[in-house]
Amino acid sequence: MSSHKPALLVLEDGRTFAGTSYGAVGETFGEAVFTTGMTGYQETLTDPSYHRQIVTQTAPHIGNTGVNDEDDESSKIWVAGYVVRDPARVPSNWRSVRTLDDQLKAQGIVGISGIDTRALTRHLRERGAMRAAISTEELNPETLLARVLEQPKMAGSDLASEVTTEQTYVVPAEGEKRFTVVALDLGIKTMTPKRMSERGIEVHVMPMTSTLEEVLAVKPDGVFMSNGPGDPETTEHPTTLLKALLEKGIPYFGICFGNQVFGRALGLGTFKLKYGHRGINQPVLDRATGKVEITAQNHGFAVDAPLDGGVETPYGLAEVSHVSLNDNVVEGLKLTKDGKLKGFSVQYHPEAAAGPHDSAYLFDRFVDLMGES
Repeated sequence: MSSHKPALLVLEDGRTFAGTSYGAVGETFGEAVFTTGMTGYQETLTDPSYHRQIVTQTAPHIGNTGVNDEDDESSKIWVAGYVVRDPARVPSNWRSVRTLDDQLKAQGIVGISGIDTRALTRHLRERGAMRAAISTEELNPETLLARVLEQPKMAGSDLASEVTTEQTYVVPAEGEKRFTVVALDLGIKTMTPKRMSERGIEVHVMPMTSTLEEVLAVKPDGVFMSNGPGDPETTEHPTTLLKALLEKGIPYFGICFGNQVFGRALGLGTFKLKYGHRGINQPVLDRATGKVEITAQNHGFAVDAPLDGGVETPYGLAEVSHVSLNDNVVEGLKLTKDGKLKGFSVQYHPEAAAGPHDSAYLFDRFVDLMGES
């Protein structure tokens, strides 16, 4: 690490942390957040939901297993910046092909190491996620802070349009094809269509700007909306599209951003969480079964819905199906009509790369829903 340069992290409220560069040198801006996963840093880095966010790893040792060519969740690293305490000097894993430091450098991701990430995490928990910068070029805190305050806030940011696929592509079903699904890409992870493919689903991954006519032309048995970054209040087109699909009674499944779009299509609101839920150890209660799932999550916004009772919508009765056991935030919705399930969504990630896999049953639920429709 001797070749690395001094680096500075500045938060928008003036808190600063001095450390050493990790990855590329230069300067970057984004929203400072933290993730509590002790494993899966490669999946975290390549998750499009982290677009324009400076991600702090609460686990102190990062990079131990290096980087491989199999675990990426998209075609590139999406984080705006990366914050770690103790980067591994020498990675050790049979699949490792390069160091994490080299991967960050190759993709131009500016990071910082050697800072007290516990203090930073406690600060963000108390003050909330906020704008920040990492720089190896400007080491004057006041000058860098002035530039941080010029950056746009996450609330009101339309970022899903910046990560969606430009062209439709198809993930074929494994084995015998049972269903066809249109997956609207709001920032989809590679493992999501794979989980559906494993269940005999042919997945047509389409841009978020796709029209109703384009979706119906595929003759889908169901529609899925993915995770993604930014403020759900900016996603007018996906919300309007989903309303039209619900009107036609097409089965629906959404995760993360897709849960928020579902909520908005059902007439519910969304709001920004203080510091969000990010990590692979988030407990969620399935209210129908009473079971607790340990889930993978990455979101800074949530649906505003009544926890008790339901809401009548033009498409049926909307109810909260899952809640967070940490703070009672809505973690899932279900839509029923005449007692039959028509659509559902969760705020977390059932594809769960790199785990846990408590929630994999939700893909089976989607299969059952399409089979009954």
